[in-house]
Amino acid sequence: MKFPLGQVVTTPGALRLLEEKRVSPELLLKRHQNGDWGTIPKEDRTENEISVKQGFRVMSSYPIDDVDERIWIITEADRSVTTILKPEEY
Repeated sequence: MKFPLGQVVTTPGALRLLEEKRVSPELLLKRHQNGDWGTIPKEDRTENEISVKQGFRVMSSYPIDDVDERIWIITEADRSVTTILKPEEY
């Protein structure tokens, strides 16, 4: 575990998508918290590693199916809240 998640919240759209596709939010949260950032560019991976050490916001992106649907997970800089959402809900 690289950092605490704080309170975990999920947007309605993300919750529906995860339920519909039978994807475990706990699994995605575990990946996020352990530094598996999913499918983000190399520059963002580097930024996440710095952010973990410096106490800045951390973001992951995980594909959910073949239709280019994805879930974002964002942990705030103060580690008080982690949000699971769809990109269009940002």
